[in-house]
Amino acid sequence: MALLCPAQPAAELTPYDVEAAYLYNFGKFVRWPDAPAAATAPFTICILGEDNFGAKLDSLIANETIQGRSIVAKRLSSITTADACQILYLGDSEAPRLAKDIAALQQKSVLTVSSMPDFIQHGGMIGFVLQNKRVRFAVNLPNAERNGLNLSSELLKVAVYVNTKTSPEEKP
Repeated sequence: MALLCPAQPAAELTPYDVEAAYLYNFGKFVRWPDAPAAATAPFTICILGEDNFGAKLDSLIANETIQGRSIVAKRLSSITTADACQILYLGDSEAPRLAKDIAALQQKSVLTVSSMPDFIQHGGMIGFVLQNKRVRFAVNLPNAERNGLNLSSELLKVAVYVNTKTSPEEKP
């Protein structure tokens, strides 16, 4: 099962176009804990900080659904409203606040994604990396599981790296 099936030739896609497609597709390969209100609420992909996706993400998710729910993209000005998101992309401009942002999401079922260097080593769940001029991603599985998220084996198979070990300082 492919995570990314661009309609355009790859040469025309920017890294941000590919990342936007991944953000949409990640929602198909992650299970969130059941919440009664979630069944009717839109599936929300949020961006905190610098938004390099522009209209690309909005056009990609228009008229699409995940788990039978319509998809919306929200741009956030603060981490305080991020717990209403299923997926949160942290832009590079959030780097100075990364530790605070990750701490604010502890025990919340929000999939955190970023292209910041070493994002998964600093508490993030999925980090975009460039490998041979292609956008790929790495996963920190314990970070996702600690927040109640279940990442499918299909998602993990296409990651370039999957951390499965909890570091000593991260143990409860």
